[in-house]
This record gives sequence, C-alpha cells and structure tokens, in this order.
Amino acid sequence: MNALSAILVIAQRDFLKLLRDRTRILSTFIFPFVFIGLLGGSLQASLGSVIGYSFLTFTFVGVLAQTIFQSSALGLISLIEDRENDFSQEIFISPVSRYTIIFGKILGETLVALPQGLGIILFGFVIGVPFTVASLIGLLLAAVVATLFGGAFGVIVLANLKSQRAANQIFPFILLPQFFLAGVFNPIVGLPWYLDLVSRLSPLRYAVDLLRGVYYAGRPEYDKVVLADPLTNLAIMTVAFAAFLIVGTTLFVRSERNR
Repeated sequence: MNALSAILVIAQRDFLKLLRDRTRILSTFIFPFVFIGLLGGSLQASLGSVIGYSFLTFTFVGVLAQTIFQSSALGLISLIEDRENDFSQEIFISPVSRYTIIFGKILGETLVALPQGLGIILFGFVIGVPFTVASLIGLLLAAVVATLFGGAFGVIVLANLKSQRAANQIFPFILLPQFFLAGVFNPIVGLPWYLDLVSRLSPLRYAVDLLRGVYYAGRPEYDKVVLADPLTNLAIMTVAFAAFLIVGTTLFVRSERNR
C-alpha cells in the first residue's frame, strides 16, 4: 500500500504540473495537427493512388504513436529538474523502493500523454479517419503501452545526463532520427540493410508498429503498413521496458549518490 500510494502521489504531481502549464498543453496539440493535416494531407494527394492506401490515415496513426511516446519520454526531463532543485534527493530518502519512485514518474507522464492522444483521435474524426469500435479500443490500449514504454526510454536516456540544458539539447537529436527510422511519416518496408538494422534498434519503431497493428487489424492494407504482428511488438516492448527501467533507475540512483 505504501508503494501504491507513493506511485499515485508522484503521478498526481506530474499531472497537476501539466494542468498549470498552458503553453505545453497548447504546443503538444498544435504540432501533431500540423503534421497530420499538412504532411499527411499533401502526401495523400500525391501518393494515395500510387501506394494503394490512405496516406493520411497512415500518417495519423504514426503521429499518434510518436506524440504520446515523445511526450512521455520528454516528460522525464523533470527528473533532472528535480535533481537540480534537490527534490529528487528528498524523495529518494523516503522509505519506498527507488523503482516505485521512477515508475511513479513514468505513470505521471503517461497520464500527461494520454489526453494528448485523445485529442489527436478526436482530430482524426474531424479529418475523416475511419474508426471502428474495435480499432478505437485497440488504439487506446496500445496507447497506454506506448506511453509507458516511452517513459522507460526517457529514464535510461536521462539517467546519463547531468543537466536540464544537456537534456534539452541531446533529446531532440536522439528522437528526431527515430521519426523516420520508425516510419512515423514514411513506409520503411524494403530499407537498405544498414538502415533496417538501425531502425530495429529504434524503440519508437515498435510503438508505431504496435498502434498500426491494432488499428489496421482485419483491414486489407494490413500487410502493406504493418511490419510485425502486435504480439511480437508487445513482447519486444515488454522486455525493453524492463531493461530500460532497471538499468535507467540504477544509473540515476548511482548519479544521485555521487553528487
């Protein structure tokens, strides 16, 4: 019960910080809408008849996965902010597991990312993305998995950074290539072997493919846009989540002790 209470308190703190940050709320909705509307719409007009499926829908699902993954991962920057304010040292001396504290942060950023995902889904209705009850439920469940996975990825990256300034500089450099290697905006079937190898090392790839797998399940274009079945992606993400959480927490706690 102590661990559960700690997780919920830490998660609530991060969610309340979002509600007070109107600039972040606004920016997290504007960019996905621009990517889906402008990029997806323009490519649909030029490539839709060639590739044989809706590029607007393809981009919509990719941007949805990318947004919630990125939001959760970037939200873990608050760990460094807490370190600079000495708040992290205060919570790490509390009588709860360090993994409990880190998971609380991940859960908090998941609660922050999911409303963004819901906003993007509502935008999908506006622009005419076709939904079924099954695809909506699948997207929502897969979105929860993707946000938790993004938070764990954020932990292992930020555990090796010393300042918030370094995090703000390095994180975009780590995330931006994954937009293309994970197939957020572009199909990645038939990549050269060296790019395919790097793509398989991209955590975002599996989040994007998981959401596409559950959305396109039962649709005729499934084999054209989905790289692996959802169970395979889920298995890979589960193993990677555990590795990111364990290694990232260990490194972060060690850096706290060495301050």
